[in-house]
Amino acid sequence: MKLSRRTAMLTAAGAAVASPAVAQRSVDTLRIQFVDAVPNVDMYFNSQRTGLILAHQAWDMLVHRDPSTFEIKPSLATDWRFAEDNSLDLTIRQGVKFHDGSTLSPDDVVYTINMAANPESKVATPSNYSWIDKAEKTGDWTVRIHMKRPTPAALEYLAMVTPIHPKAYREKVGPEGFAAKPVGAGPYKIVKNEQGKEVVFERFEDYWTGSPKGKPAIKTLHVRFVPDLATEVTELLAQQTDWIWNINPDQIASVNKMPYLQAVQQESMRIGYLSIDAAGRSGAGNPLTNLKVRQAIWHAINRQEMADKLIQGGSRVPMAPCFPTQFGCDADAAVKYAYDPAKAKALLAEAGFPNGFETEFLTSVQPTSWSGAIQNYLQAVGIRIKINQMQVAPAIQKAWRGEAPLYHQSWGSYSINDVSAIFPVMYGKDANDNYSRDPELEKLVAEGGASSDPAVRKKAYSAAIKLMTEKAYWLPLFTYVNAYAFSKSLDFKTYPDELPRFYFAKWK
Repeated sequence: MKLSRRTAMLTAAGAAVASPAVAQRSVDTLRIQFVDAVPNVDMYFNSQRTGLILAHQAWDMLVHRDPSTFEIKPSLATDWRFAEDNSLDLTIRQGVKFHDGSTLSPDDVVYTINMAANPESKVATPSNYSWIDKAEKTGDWTVRIHMKRPTPAALEYLAMVTPIHPKAYREKVGPEGFAAKPVGAGPYKIVKNEQGKEVVFERFEDYWTGSPKGKPAIKTLHVRFVPDLATEVTELLAQQTDWIWNINPDQIASVNKMPYLQAVQQESMRIGYLSIDAAGRSGAGNPLTNLKVRQAIWHAINRQEMADKLIQGGSRVPMAPCFPTQFGCDADAAVKYAYDPAKAKALLAEAGFPNGFETEFLTSVQPTSWSGAIQNYLQAVGIRIKINQMQVAPAIQKAWRGEAPLYHQSWGSYSINDVSAIFPVMYGKDANDNYSRDPELEKLVAEGGASSDPAVRKKAYSAAIKLMTEKAYWLPLFTYVNAYAFSKSLDFKTYPDELPRFYFAKWK
């Protein structure tokens, strides 16, 4: 494969920088870079992985999921109990301080959960909280969450996507004021937040004792958002940053040749996908509403080759549109599509497009070579796509407006090991990302999420997977394998849930 421009720059820069990296231990600041600027650091109001990562540094959740074992452990709630009436009772930890010095109480918990579950709040991913009816205070330090339906994954949602906000402060400053100057109860506090540019965290010295996150070893995290991966790599080599991720796999060997850097890979629960506008949301006369056209696309893309040669590091091709370990992800129920360009061409001809057609292809995915590969596969069977490469947040908004005939994106399920974290997002009734608008499929997805009986859930989800793949709605391309590059001075551990935990990091 041809070396990328970033790889060439990396090699050249490596030759120019002979001295070891200047450790940041003296100023105790870990410099971190991301390419997808987060428009709102309040994770209830962004659906980006980077937003989730930032939130887990500055906020705590009611429970904690151990990153190695996925075991649920106490956090802001010290214990919990499910009742037969679809309620969840929790005891709230005493003595926890928010970053503004106020004391966390059950009132904060009730306020936050009811805000997240209220449709008027317009959270970014409503399906994360659609199982919640309401929360109420039941004692001096107890809270009850009433569930609309049995929700076996409830504790996972409370561990991963439900940070607790201070009621009094947020009511005082409002949602916009809170987004500008957020306050949490996590191991780091945010001391500077310049939207789209940088976020600075400082260790919270009053962080509660006994947290499974522990007290951070590093005092300051300086997060900057830069325009592209090339800038990240250049600044890493120039020792202007200490940590980046999702570099090209072909850069790993070169990074590891640098005496002051290291690169490692870790498969995550994230799936790269191609959303296909079967519902015709993007306009009348859309060829993608034709089943044979969609099936042609499924046959046209060599997903295994992309996984092996572009993603690398053990990337897999999911047979079902979900991550293989997620509950309900029944690969056996999926209709299988082999890579077969000849069959793709025949299907296009049968659909009335013997000469193919042109359409827009929206993406924010980096590296751009991945979209280029898809473009080449489709071009080979006659589908000519015009790539519209955008930044993450604008691309999401454009897709949500129904303006994406083909949309190349990824979804990490917020690292929740249950298909209820992906199917309602992509196929739920009125969901922003739903480009199938299939009532039968929407019904099956809802049925799978409305029971606590594993057999009932599996039956509904398996039927949904069969329908999803028969109709060729949403093409799972490959699992992501994150490639991290960071200073050798840094002791940093990766985890399969794609959540970098900087509060565990330390200088060597």
